[in-house]
Amino acid sequence: MDRRRNRRIRALLPVRIWGVDTNALPFAQLAKVKNISSSGAVIQGLLRQVRPGESIHVQVGDRQAEFRVIWSTVGKDRKGEIGVESLPEQPVIWDVDLDRCAQFIGKG
Repeated sequence: MDRRRNRRIRALLPVRIWGVDTNALPFAQLAKVKNISSSGAVIQGLLRQVRPGESIHVQVGDRQAEFRVIWSTVGKDRKGEIGVESLPEQPVIWDVDLDRCAQFIGKG
């Protein structure tokens, strides 16, 4: 049984991210979104390690929002992946109708 709260949609979206790494150094880089849901995303290609609980900014095109890092696998088997959660007052930056996509692919 899947423990996820929301359906996930596979995506390969280029994004720009920035924040503070585990050494308290600011960083900015390009990365890719691996999948998205109404409550967050998985981002891959991180070059810097970030701690769960930290905030990062994600930009897609002209849209940007702040997210909370939930988990990180930088330096582990899935190198450079983080799971992020949307923050309540932040705008939705994905230009995708998640409900409509879910209808086409099933449970996602």
